[in-house]
Amino acid sequence: MTSTPTDQPSGRAPSAALVPVLAFAGIVVAVMQTLLVPVIKDLPQLLDSAPGDATWVLTSTLLSGAVATPIMGRLGDLYGKRRMLVASLAVMVAGALVSAVTSELATMIVGRTLQGFAMGAIPLGIGLMRDLLPRERLGSAMALMSSSIGVGGGLALPAAALVAQHTDFHALFYGAAGLGVLSIVLTLVVVPESPTRAEGTFDLPGALGLSAGLVLFLLPITKGGDWGWASGTTLGLFAASAAVLVLWGLYELRLQAPLVDLRTTARPAVLFTNLASIMVGVAFYVVSLVLPQLLQLPRSTGYGLGQSMVVAGLLVAPLGLTMMFTAPVYARLSAKYGPKVTLILGLLIIAVGYGAGLGLMSAAWQSLVIAVVLGAGIGLAYSSLPALIVGAVPASETGAANGLNTLMRSIGTSVSSAVIGMVLANTANDVGGVAVPTMHGFRVSFLIATAAVAVGLLMALFLPRPNRAPQLRASSEEEANLERAERALRGFRGRVLGADGTPVAHARVTLIDRSGRQAGATLSAADGGYTLAVPEQGAYVVAARAAGHGPHDAPATHAGDEGPVDLDLSLPGDTVSGDTVSA
Repeated sequence: MTSTPTDQPSGRAPSAALVPVLAFAGIVVAVMQTLLVPVIKDLPQLLDSAPGDATWVLTSTLLSGAVATPIMGRLGDLYGKRRMLVASLAVMVAGALVSAVTSELATMIVGRTLQGFAMGAIPLGIGLMRDLLPRERLGSAMALMSSSIGVGGGLALPAAALVAQHTDFHALFYGAAGLGVLSIVLTLVVVPESPTRAEGTFDLPGALGLSAGLVLFLLPITKGGDWGWASGTTLGLFAASAAVLVLWGLYELRLQAPLVDLRTTARPAVLFTNLASIMVGVAFYVVSLVLPQLLQLPRSTGYGLGQSMVVAGLLVAPLGLTMMFTAPVYARLSAKYGPKVTLILGLLIIAVGYGAGLGLMSAAWQSLVIAVVLGAGIGLAYSSLPALIVGAVPASETGAANGLNTLMRSIGTSVSSAVIGMVLANTANDVGGVAVPTMHGFRVSFLIATAAVAVGLLMALFLPRPNRAPQLRASSEEEANLERAERALRGFRGRVLGADGTPVAHARVTLIDRSGRQAGATLSAADGGYTLAVPEQGAYVVAARAAGHGPHDAPATHAGDEGPVDLDLSLPGDTVSGDTVSA
């Protein structure tokens, strides 16, 4: 797959409002997710259903969001990220309106399932930023977009609590629909379409296979507490999920244009980033589950803090606000030390927050301190993830790769929800037939979050430095000539080779920067050799094509304080009919 960038596909340069508009779309997604948190305990009465059935109003959104995220990312790479962003938001608005006019469980579940499609807005927004923004703005912009889930959740919780406390709960859905419409209008007015496209067609069988595998995996995670973790249903669904995902993976590996490029996903930089993302998702959701309950429990329990629904939401809101304020801090730290260091720093701050939280549960102001510290750590960690992914994949795969990364975070929150729900249920006291969470359950939950952070930290430590994979080298005489000619060059050099390892002369080699724009180009010499200078340090894509060969691109990073980085390019043997190459 290759990207096909142009400088200004829509005739408009991105305005200063592009980043706020895309971040607002992410906040709208978060609002949709946290919409029903204040009324969770009342859903069975509101929908006239059994408690176990009412939880499907939340589970359906989670499942559809998990399925939609990588699919919308891939569709955005193929057909336009702005187009798919608007489509995601439009489906969410339709779902919100369906939910707003019903109190019937089945119809409500349909509406909530449609709302889950909005989750695709996060990777699509990150992909648009990479394609449209100059490098100097990209770091802080992606950090803000990545943190928007926490920001929106933190802001929406007290607002939703206020609405739910004083009006009919259907007003929540009308509000979400209004925000979605506003986000669509702003996107159409402010955001130009991405200039970058991936080649190929949409992998429908792959999408169906991934959807089936994810549903079979996430369903027992979210419902295992109700069914029993050792029940035949739970274990059978996990086994079916494993079988489906293995078959799906084997199928994807055979395709030239798969839904998810598993070879790219297996790269250490991508693999360990995704594994760390799961752990960050676990850590993020624990505090969202524990603090509101601790704050709202009555003081008569001996440990509850006796706050109202609205006050509890206001005390937890700094979690999201702090995440928003860490975006510019992340940009400065990442520019100096790199996203790997900021991810490690964020995880360490999260560990400090949960560790301190074990002894800070006796006053409302202490909950505020925990929210601020954890918000800073989670903000740094979340902000680092898209930068690590963007630096490790070709520009044409940004949407799909970030979609997969967002999915990993969703899996983390799903696992967190199921595990913490089980812990709190198993440690609860029965008071008048009502299960009341205990302080022991809250502390065990914080310990689980700390353990998840420790695993995430281990994954982050395994992240490689900027990729300089071993490459085939030119002969000693050719290399000496290159050394003399390029002693002061900062860029990439290497050879263009055919599928059989023979040099390819007159291949066009193009340097593409993070924004998807051409930063340099050259033709390979008779021995296949090429050199490309870089304007500044950072992540690039080096693309090559030649008559009689398939195209190839490779991600590469230049640290800026070194000479040329060796990077050989191996072209597939597929003939590209009618392909001509010119300087």
